[in-house]
Amino acid sequence: MRNDLAHHLLPVVEAAAVASARHMGRGDRKHCDRVAVEAMRRAMDEVPMRGRIVIGEGERDEAPMLWIGEEVGRRGPGDAAIDIAVDPLEGTNLCATGAPSSICVLAAAEQGGLLHAPDCYMDKIVVGARCRGRVHLGAPVAENLRAVARAFDREVSDLVVVTLDRPRHERLIAEIREAGARIRLIGDGDLAPAIGACVRGTGVHAVMGIGGAPEGVLSAVAVRCLGGYMEGRLVEHGPGDRERAGKMGITDFDRVWTAEDLAPGERLLFVATGVTTGDLLRGVDFFGQGARTHSVVLESAEAQRVRFVDTIHVEDPDDIEIRL
Repeated sequence: MRNDLAHHLLPVVEAAAVASARHMGRGDRKHCDRVAVEAMRRAMDEVPMRGRIVIGEGERDEAPMLWIGEEVGRRGPGDAAIDIAVDPLEGTNLCATGAPSSICVLAAAEQGGLLHAPDCYMDKIVVGARCRGRVHLGAPVAENLRAVARAFDREVSDLVVVTLDRPRHERLIAEIREAGARIRLIGDGDLAPAIGACVRGTGVHAVMGIGGAPEGVLSAVAVRCLGGYMEGRLVEHGPGDRERAGKMGITDFDRVWTAEDLAPGERLLFVATGVTTGDLLRGVDFFGQGARTHSVVLESAEAQRVRFVDTIHVEDPDDIEIRL
């Protein structure tokens, strides 16, 4: 992987965010997702890489989705071969309704550095660096929350746990409340909260519950870059899930995966741009001559780096007025 790959991939998610944000709040989640995918593909074709999508959207015969196995990038003779995982619009319903925390996401690693996760559910727990190794999916909810509280030198009642508001989480929600912790129920998108759990000051201490397995791999990349801790286990939600996982090379469906298992690459890169404003990233702001985006870039190479990038995109350079 090139040392300047982040510089080339950041415009990819920025383009997707600007495209989807133009349709924010109009109620058409499929259209928001489609324009994000199309913008991401166009921008990706300009990147000097030999990219392969290992986690994407849609199948090969459902263009214009970024299907698994699709080859992207300029694909020049000297370009590095990398694996790419994308969520062109994490939180499509959030964007369509104008709700907070919709983001555009891309992760990359050297070939073989990302698990080819099947499109099924995954039970997850994500915590920050202080809680590394202290929580486990197999432990009772109350025990995990007490461990998180001890790590932060707080009471369980001080903790905030993010969980998707789904009927499948009825028991989990009850156990969190019985333990004394507070809950932030979200309608969609558990990736942004997973990042927030690894960043102090967001008010999120843990993410628990069942979400998408592909989003679990994306979360794992961010968790590794931020030094957090994560465990995940595939969930058999419907017929064919185990068979689908087997076709993607997963022989032990019931295995508990850590972030290092889900994203084993030596060089990881994670880039995300806000579409609607959330705890971590501001959404896209439009002005007369262009747009302003807010992004986070995470790297886990020789030295871990976390960068927040504020970008002004100018459409007409001859008629521009920049304001803070």
